[in-house]
Amino acid sequence: MNDKNFNSIYNDYVQQSEEQAIMETEEAQSNKEMIVAVRKNDDGDLIAFKTETGRELDYVTALNEAKAGKLAHVNVFHKYGRDIIRSEPDGVKENNLDQLPLF
Repeated sequence: MNDKNFNSIYNDYVQQSEEQAIMETEEAQSNKEMIVAVRKNDDGDLIAFKTETGRELDYVTALNEAKAGKLAHVNVFHKYGRDIIRSEPDGVKENNLDQLPLF
């Protein structure tokens, strides 16, 4: 068996992957509006979104804009018989919808 440092090689791979993911995300999101704050109901469900330009979107409007590709760092998936907005799983905690400030 040779003396390759498998951990070091794997860690380099992970770091390069993370850097590439951030770069690709930034490029893909550059012309989209970012959500900067959220509103929740008493159960903690997201019910509205505020964008970086100050627009306040109800859930259905935000859902339609996310489907149209107009909002950054979110995507739509179908579950429980309906479409749901969720944070894009990009590994960046700061842009997760549940982590955003309330408005």
